[in-house]
Amino acid sequence: MDDSPASAGSLATNNLRRQLFSLAIPVLCEQVLTFCVGFFDVFLSGRLGKTETAAIGLSAYVSWLASMMFSLVGIGTSAIVAREWGAGEHEKARRILGRSLAMTPLIGLIIFLILQLMATGFPQLLKMEGEQLRIAVEYLRYDACGQFFAGWTLIAAAGLRGAGDMVTPLKVLVLTNVVNIIVSSTCTFGFVVGETAQVLVPALGVKGIVIGTVISHICGAAAITCILFSRSATLRLIRSDLEFHRETIWRILRIGGPAALGGLCTFIGHFAFLMVIARLSPLGFDGATFAAHVVGIRIESMSYLPVEAFGIAAATLVGQSLGAGQLERAKQAGHEAVRQCIGYAALMSVIFFVFAQQIFAMMHADVAVSVAGVPAFRMMALYQVPNALLIVYMNALRGAGDTKFPLYCALLGNVFVRVSIGYLCGVYWQMGLLGAWIGMGADNLLRCVLITWRYVAGRWTRTRV
Repeated sequence: MDDSPASAGSLATNNLRRQLFSLAIPVLCEQVLTFCVGFFDVFLSGRLGKTETAAIGLSAYVSWLASMMFSLVGIGTSAIVAREWGAGEHEKARRILGRSLAMTPLIGLIIFLILQLMATGFPQLLKMEGEQLRIAVEYLRYDACGQFFAGWTLIAAAGLRGAGDMVTPLKVLVLTNVVNIIVSSTCTFGFVVGETAQVLVPALGVKGIVIGTVISHICGAAAITCILFSRSATLRLIRSDLEFHRETIWRILRIGGPAALGGLCTFIGHFAFLMVIARLSPLGFDGATFAAHVVGIRIESMSYLPVEAFGIAAATLVGQSLGAGQLERAKQAGHEAVRQCIGYAALMSVIFFVFAQQIFAMMHADVAVSVAGVPAFRMMALYQVPNALLIVYMNALRGAGDTKFPLYCALLGNVFVRVSIGYLCGVYWQMGLLGAWIGMGADNLLRCVLITWRYVAGRWTRTRV
């Protein structure tokens, strides 16, 4: 049998620490590349102005809503594929992925229609108007065109990770990033050649950023589809696998449904929190404060990259170990993942706190953005270690198919704690972005305690998928 990390035999029997590390490294590279797509878009918008940065930030949240809806299928697919693969049922695992992908067009159409209909409503809820409103609406409508392709790639990658193949999604993300950087840069600032300054590509401004993003999603979906139907694929699909199957759909929804509802609760909480951010100034929408929030959130996500990678690796090992009947090994997978990434989270806390001023100056040309963002960013630096525990253990629970408890935590933390405390401190007590982010930190701390307790208690080992 193959000795690669994707091999079922190796995943069931080899050294846990080495397995986890070998699975996490490709995912880490993938996380870095995923981060680079959003980071590069924010960086480009920072060269254009705070209005464009606000539009990009809003689009990131709305795109997150789309990914949460696709996670209805992706999380269930990953958990079931991992169980079947760990039990040695490779043909069943392959069919699960094919049947999951067959659900994608319907979900993609629903998401496209929702985003088109709500393209005006989302920015209006944030009190955007004038040029800000126009840019945000245009950006959201263009971005909606790429969500089906992004969702197809997300679900395909989830199935491959369940089988232990972390390398293929990485290859696809490399392609996606290269396309995004080249096309977005070219379309945003234009491309001129020759002594006569012949314009080959006109400068499209913020519209060029979203065009590059959509084209990169299309290329990623095409690439992963070609790989899945090739002879070398870990889960090689055939056309008959792409079918609707009632029992499979029910299995996926039983696991993915609570996860998707949890994601929806998270989105509602985060969007309501955005509405708080948009109301921090008594004079109305403050583009500098909103841009500071967008930049801060994007930079803070750097601390999550290895943590997410080890969390996803733990989810694969948890699912496959449960499928192989190795309950103790499944429990240790999450703990080992925490041990391997906790030091990085602590290091990022120090870097964020010490170099906050320099980070904001690099990311945005407007000094007002740094003035609004630096104090809040330094406060948020203190929460990075609890965030690491939350992310790893939540991924591990999802790998076991335990998605209901994280749903309850998302409802409590994101919808109630984050928004209420953020509004109280940021708006009512007029503490600005710092006060709003106190609510964000309180939410993260609460969910960290609850999710960690759930994992340590171990009841998730009896979850049926």
